[in-house]
Amino acid sequence: MALYNFKKIMVVPPAKDFIDIILSKTQRKTPTVVHKQYKISRIRSFYMRKVKFTQQNFHDRLSQIIQDFPKLDNVHPFYADLMNILYDKDHYKLALGQLNTARHLIDNVGKDYARLLKFGDTLYRCKQLKRAALGRMATIMKRQGPNLSYLESVRQHLARLPSIDPYTRTLILCGFPNVGKSSFINKITRADVEVQPYAFTTKSLYVGHMDYMYLRWQVIDTPGILDKPLEERNTIEMQAVTALAHLRACVIYMMDLSEQCGKTLEEQVKLFESIKPLFANKPLIIAFNKIDVTPLTALDDDRKQVLEQIMKENTVMEMSTLTEVGVMDIKQHACDKLLSSRVENKTRQNKTDGILNRLHVTEPAPRDQKARPPCIPEGALEFRKKRLAQLAAKKAEEEGESEEEDDNMEVEKKKTERDIELEEGDDYILNLKKRYDLPEEEKYDNIPEFWEGHNIADYIDPEIFYKFEALEKEEELREAAGMYAIPKMELDETMMEISKLAKKIREKKAILQDEARVNKSSTKAKLPRTAAAKDRNRSVSRLRSQMNEVGVEPSESENAHFKKANKRGRSATKSPVATKRMRADSEGRARSVSKTPRDEMGVKNPEMRLRLKDKAHKAIRKKVGKKGLKGEADRFIGTKMPKHLFVGKRGVGKTDRR
Repeated sequence: MALYNFKKIMVVPPAKDFIDIILSKTQRKTPTVVHKQYKISRIRSFYMRKVKFTQQNFHDRLSQIIQDFPKLDNVHPFYADLMNILYDKDHYKLALGQLNTARHLIDNVGKDYARLLKFGDTLYRCKQLKRAALGRMATIMKRQGPNLSYLESVRQHLARLPSIDPYTRTLILCGFPNVGKSSFINKITRADVEVQPYAFTTKSLYVGHMDYMYLRWQVIDTPGILDKPLEERNTIEMQAVTALAHLRACVIYMMDLSEQCGKTLEEQVKLFESIKPLFANKPLIIAFNKIDVTPLTALDDDRKQVLEQIMKENTVMEMSTLTEVGVMDIKQHACDKLLSSRVENKTRQNKTDGILNRLHVTEPAPRDQKARPPCIPEGALEFRKKRLAQLAAKKAEEEGESEEEDDNMEVEKKKTERDIELEEGDDYILNLKKRYDLPEEEKYDNIPEFWEGHNIADYIDPEIFYKFEALEKEEELREAAGMYAIPKMELDETMMEISKLAKKIREKKAILQDEARVNKSSTKAKLPRTAAAKDRNRSVSRLRSQMNEVGVEPSESENAHFKKANKRGRSATKSPVATKRMRADSEGRARSVSKTPRDEMGVKNPEMRLRLKDKAHKAIRKKVGKKGLKGEADRFIGTKMPKHLFVGKRGVGKTDRR
């Protein structure tokens, strides 16, 4: 059986993106320009290459999608039934089958149009055949839109499924909703399953892992099952039924003695009887949960009679996930039971015969009619006696007692770490410091720190704390004597005025800053500079009159530096056109007219302007003529700054390609 990693399935793009990916790849990977000197044979091969390349890309992409998705006939029956429950087996197979049909149709389209292109007699006809081929392929893929979107949703859901190994050692928790299955898996594994006081909190399969007997185990938390016919169960319940039916595991059926789950003991027993066929040939443990609320001994006779039948036929254990009483016992018992059942199943099969045939135990054949029992050499026995005597003498010295040596005395065997681990169980913690060859009071000291290659412990003064206390007392005496007191300064009248003025300046500065901040962040519309100048009525004539009133006569000489500056871009001699564009009225207000055309800007000579216009037309004509043969399907969408050229560090070689 094949095991699938559903997280490695390739992303299935929508139909539109699928087409864009393939056509852009064709555009990038194949030539795009047909030159005028090409012969017709070369033009045919040019377009045949595009058609075949596009067909092969569609074929490869669809084949990858079909191969990535698991085939229900090849996977484990657990996964096959789970996918049938979640996605509907018929719909799933139909979607993959239609993609397979689309792949064959695209292959046939590519072959047919490649054959027609062999008889293309003109550039136009070859190009139209290529467009028709690519268009038909794109139309076939557009029709696969619903199938592609369905398969993408299946892929996303498969990637979220837990990784369950159907062949490994497994514990399955089942029972009514809200009986404590999720709490139990959280206690014995590292899983973090949501626990809430209402039914159907767990809506899918959850997997946790634990270690027992140096082996890795997986524990599966199933959604709650309700007691009703199989055909009436919903998708959530059918996941649990699938796990119970197909996985070779130890089943822990959990029951709530306190009936806080909303189901009576009669209903829980009835559910157990209804799903009992799913437990065939599987080790089973019935766990009575919530004994902290209602222990088994506190049940009345009627309830005990309900549980009497299942307690006789099955292994029953009590526990409480709240107080953790009996949780580890159930875990160990379930693991041991599963291991023994797996060994029994293997011995029943023919696999053990193949292993036994490879083993050979030597047994000496009887001869001389003499019995030859196993014996221990005399030297070994003497060495053993001496060793026991030495250990006993050492023990007597330690205890200060003298005992007579005896050949048959037994010395207590030294405990190993494994013996200690078995005794303490889950409370065992490996302690390596107890073996350190140090005095007992120094074994558990923290390892000293180092600074600049020196051990700090070598430089610690044992009287450092006494010295520190003496320094603190000395500082307190100095403060009490007023050594650190700051003398008060008396300010005269001049300093008082200066401080008041400084305070006013600081307040004014803060006000100005606040006003500037408000004006800066204001949403009030701002006038352009020309409009603002009009509002302020600035003009040369007004400036002259104001200067004359003051008594200053503005002169036109160069030394006076009082003359009207010319506009940027205007020649020294005013042309009639410039005069027409911008005139100054008697008050000096500027009247704006239409701007200079762009083709007349920058070039003053009319002859040079005509020559440049002619050159520009020739360049445009050459560009259009060169790319005139390119059609809509042959477009080139280039990137101005390709990422691989402008990201990362530059190497030693060229900068145009990496």
